[in-house]
Amino acid sequence: MFAQFDISFFLLLGLAALCYVTHNNTVTFAVLLLLLFKLTPLASYFPFLNQYGLTIGIVILTAAMMVPLADGSLKINEILKSFTSWQSILAILVGILVSWLGTRGISLIGAHPTIVNGLIIGTLIGVAFFKGVPVGPLIAAGILSLLIGKS
Repeated sequence: MFAQFDISFFLLLGLAALCYVTHNNTVTFAVLLLLLFKLTPLASYFPFLNQYGLTIGIVILTAAMMVPLADGSLKINEILKSFTSWQSILAILVGILVSWLGTRGISLIGAHPTIVNGLIIGTLIGVAFFKGVPVGPLIAAGILSLLIGKS
């Protein structure tokens, strides 16, 4: 009934511990969720999660970002103010840039899934030693795609 304790179990367990120690709560939760799947009959859903997980996550993230628009707390006059200062216009341009980088990142990860390991390690190092925030693996992959010439 339970999955065998193989090397992936111990790697996930070690990653969860490291993420917990480095206060990377999002990745800790994600790894613990994967361990839950691995140790229960939910493991049969790994192929589904592998195929659609990223898309589902992006949908949830996008919906969360649009809550102020949906709940009415973002007013039309505030939206229009986004076009009245150079800082706001720059924010819009940066938003466009990171969105484009994210698309490149998804393509790169799809073409070279082993790169994910480096992104995880880099994120953990950034969080643990440089007081970084664990956001933007797709953007990191997009920047990497620019550096190594992949799209």
